[in-house]
Amino acid sequence: MPRVEKKAVEVIAALGGEPVFFCMDVTDDEQVAAAIDNCVRAFGRLDGAFNNAGISTEPASVLHQKAGEIAENAWELVLAVNLTGVWRCMRHQLRQMLAQGGGASIVNNASIAGLVGLKGHAAYAASKHGVVGLTRSAAADYARSGIRVNAVCPGFVATPMTQPVFDEAGDKGLEGVPLRRLGTPEEIAEAVVWLLSDRASFITGSAMAADGGYTSL
Repeated sequence: MPRVEKKAVEVIAALGGEPVFFCMDVTDDEQVAAAIDNCVRAFGRLDGAFNNAGISTEPASVLHQKAGEIAENAWELVLAVNLTGVWRCMRHQLRQMLAQGGGASIVNNASIAGLVGLKGHAAYAASKHGVVGLTRSAAADYARSGIRVNAVCPGFVATPMTQPVFDEAGDKGLEGVPLRRLGTPEEIAEAVVWLLSDRASFITGSAMAADGGYTSL
């Protein structure tokens, strides 16, 4: 089990939950279907789902290139994981939720790149704009079935992937963030949990920015 997933399982267990780990590739429909089936076998139903798989740094050729310079295979990989992967997971999740009679919630992980353009990140931004559009359309499609669909749009978050970049850039890297700091994974998780919960029962079709004010400028 990968280190991050192992930690998540340990945290859930420490809080008294019953974690069950399944590994899947979101570009493989059979693996996605199997993961949903395994979840239902383990817990009896599916009440909430957070679609969080995505790539941004691989392949490296996608980064810091103008839109017309991106290799076709690089473009296709980013879209296959970040957008089609979300749709594929939602398709199986929605089938299960409908079979249960609704009353469920889905949150998709988009990005500030789903709300504004990012220079040099055309493939990533296109995929995340797609996630926002998919989220809003699905929310309209399934509202009458009692299934809410929302997206969270994180800004710059302190992770092993982003920290070296901001360490090098220093304060200059945060000039576009009114709060002048990176977010934390825990802060993004709080937004996701709230959107999944009944406390957000009147919220569907939203794209919630959790970005320290980045998109407010």
